[in-house]
Amino acid sequence: MRRALRADAERSVRAILEAAERVLAEDPGASMEQIAEAAGLARTTVHRRFANRQALIEALAASAKRQLTEAIEDARLDTAPPLVALHRATANTLRVKGAWRFTLGHPLADTALTTAVWSELNVRCLEFLARAQREGLLAPDADLEWTRRVYYALVGEALHESGADQDDPQDPDVLATLVVDTLLRGAGPRA
Repeated sequence: MRRALRADAERSVRAILEAAERVLAEDPGASMEQIAEAAGLARTTVHRRFANRQALIEALAASAKRQLTEAIEDARLDTAPPLVALHRATANTLRVKGAWRFTLGHPLADTALTTAVWSELNVRCLEFLARAQREGLLAPDADLEWTRRVYYALVGEALHESGADQDDPQDPDVLATLVVDTLLRGAGPRA
C-alpha cells in the first residue's frame, strides 16, 4: 500500500501534472526540464516524483481517467431522462477533454490505462445509446455503433471549435447543445 503524500508533496505533484498537461499540449516533445520550469519547480523535484517521462504520462492518464469517469458518472446515464443525461454527459466530457487535450487526445499519451479508459467508455456509451433507443430518443433502427462514432466525431469537432488557443473558448453547455441537436436532428430542415 502506498503511503499518503504530505500536503506539500501533493501540491508539487498537482503542479507538475497541471504544468505537464499545458506544456505537452503545446509541445508533445517537451522535456522534463521544460515541465519543471512551467511548474515552478526544480528538475530534481519532478524526477523525484516521476522517475521518467513515461511515469509522468501514466500519472497524467490516471488523473484524466478519474476526472472523465467522474464526469460521466455525474451525468447519471442509467437514471436521468436520456436527453438530460446525453446533454450532461456531453457538456461534462467537453469540460474534461478540454482540460486534458494532450492526455486524452494525443497519440504520444496513449498508455494501457488510456486504452482501457476508451474501451470502458465505448461500452458505457453503447449501453446508454441502447437505453436512449429503447426510450424513444433514437430511432428504433439506428445503428448504435455508427451513432457512437458520429457522436464522438461531433464532440471532437466541438473541442476543435472551442480551441485551447482561443482567449474566450465557447461554453461547454452551449457546445453540448449544438452536439446533441446535431446528433439527434442532423442538419436537415426542421419539420
